[in-house]
Amino acid sequence: MNHFWIILIGALVASSCSIVGCFLVLRKMSMIGDAISHAILPGIVIAFLLSGTRDSIVMIVGATCIGLITVFLIQMFQNSGVQSDASIGVVFTALFAVGVVLISLFTRQVDLDLDCVLYGEIAYAPWDTLEISGMNLGPSAVWGVGSVFFVNILVISLFYKQFKLCSFDPAMAAALGIPVVFFHYLLMSLVSITTVSSFESVGAILVVGMIIVPAATAYLLTDKLNRMIIYSMIIGILSSSIGYYAAYLLDASIAGCMITIAGLIFLVTLFLSPKHGVLLKKWKQHKIAV
Repeated sequence: MNHFWIILIGALVASSCSIVGCFLVLRKMSMIGDAISHAILPGIVIAFLLSGTRDSIVMIVGATCIGLITVFLIQMFQNSGVQSDASIGVVFTALFAVGVVLISLFTRQVDLDLDCVLYGEIAYAPWDTLEISGMNLGPSAVWGVGSVFFVNILVISLFYKQFKLCSFDPAMAAALGIPVVFFHYLLMSLVSITTVSSFESVGAILVVGMIIVPAATAYLLTDKLNRMIIYSMIIGILSSSIGYYAAYLLDASIAGCMITIAGLIFLVTLFLSPKHGVLLKKWKQHKIAV
């Protein structure tokens, strides 16, 4: 039964991350997910210090607030003339360092270390169950990540046209009266919530990988956004399923194998894609030369 739960959790994380990942890839903001996953560390520590508990809801609120502050600071630096990659690097390393200092100063006697708050292990997720009135409802991660997946689907479906236009042509969206800044931060809120709700159970590597790799792979397969989202979800689910069995056979890291499979799928797509494949381009160039 644990096999089923692990694959289901991995599939939910992959699907949830892939949805927002498609918009990040289109906006050339792929590393925002990595930045948020590290920058939220001080938010987690501050939430713990204020509440005195490691309750997941409290952690999510604190981490999400810092995630939005991270996005705001990155955007502010970019508007001030700092390059995009430099803005991301400066903000997330600085905030991550602040989190490390806070942990070393105030949580020395508490089980709240870097492994605890950043690098979860999906193999242990099925054992952390949700119980209501003595009834076991299954792993907490399924309900947490499943809820975020539902929220992502709902928000993206309701504002699909706005997100699409803001991603492809923000100037035109602003001219049509669409609040571009609002939808930018709404998307970043979804990214923050998705990242925070997932990484405690499955680990930062899996979350960041699933935000970027399936979406980047789908980008090579189609030029239509709706198909890109569907393809990325399918690729994420396949990576989770195949990766788990590869980890089971090799006795290796589950998250590592899942992202490795996703990377292999990306490489195959990069060379064999019918639209943007390297081999197809080489063949066309050779055909023209002949």
